[in-house]
Amino acid sequence: MTLRVLLADDQALLRSAFRLLLDSADDITVVGEAADGREAVHLTRRLRPDVVVMDIRMPDLDGLAATTQICADPDLQATRILVLTTYETDEYVAQALRAGAGGFIGKGIGAEALLDAVRTIADGDTLLSPAATRSLVARFLATPDAPPSHAPEELATLTPREREMVTLVATGLSNQEIADRMYLSPFTVRAHVQRAMTKLHARDRAQLVVIAYQSGLAPR
Repeated sequence: MTLRVLLADDQALLRSAFRLLLDSADDITVVGEAADGREAVHLTRRLRPDVVVMDIRMPDLDGLAATTQICADPDLQATRILVLTTYETDEYVAQALRAGAGGFIGKGIGAEALLDAVRTIADGDTLLSPAATRSLVARFLATPDAPPSHAPEELATLTPREREMVTLVATGLSNQEIADRMYLSPFTVRAHVQRAMTKLHARDRAQLVVIAYQSGLAPR
């Protein structure tokens, strides 16, 4: 099945470069381009893409506000948002995740990594770049008095391999990177990560990272 993608970025040159790259994949096609957040919301409602690759800093309506509107629209629940930005700050990461974005990566990402990110987001997974993960962790560690949200008995339900996967996720590694490191298939890694999320009641990969630090599975 071909994934339908909408590009939202105020820089025409970048949109052209991203379109060329995404359209080069057999399973991805760009169905539209938006130069600002308001146009991104309008085109998403009209075109119903599988994934919106969303910049943050855009005129008229920024990417975070556009993401909030799209994710709040019950008719657009099937559309996933991948935030692609130059600014991987803790505030932007937190706002994007609160708005409902499924992923947050930097514009310095490689070509193959961007294609994989679009596929990952379209598949319903959450994706955070290592820099975004570090920002999320830094924001969490800035509030050390936050109470632990998961009891020891919940952690005890994890298998040794699942605990290992959670620790690696907390470093910002993608499923593919974990698979390469552990000599496993990405499908096996994904299964372990999803089982860990279910056992720990994590709604997404970002919350799993926070749980890893709260529980001590990841070193501070």
